[in-house]
Amino acid sequence: PEATKAVVEKTCPGIAEAMRMHSLQFTPQAMLTRGIAGIRKKTLIVNLPGSPKAVQECLEYILPPLEHGLAVLTQRETNCAR
Repeated sequence: PEATKAVVEKTCPGIAEAMRMHSLQFTPQAMLTRGIAGIRKKTLIVNLPGSPKAVQECLEYILPPLEHGLAVLTQRETNCAR
């Protein structure tokens, strides 16, 4: 997370919090994770867990809502407020 903190311009704490919350359903050790998420220019950077299984679980959880967030970040048209 220190390398990510050094390069992001804005943090997105809700993403890391959501991954931790979701992961707690599978293991109490999820509370020990230090991952963060943030934005640099028009790029979203997300620290993912260390195990392949946890990465899959987290991505399946965060990717659907991130589709909208990434569209906003890259200034693509969205269905927001329509």
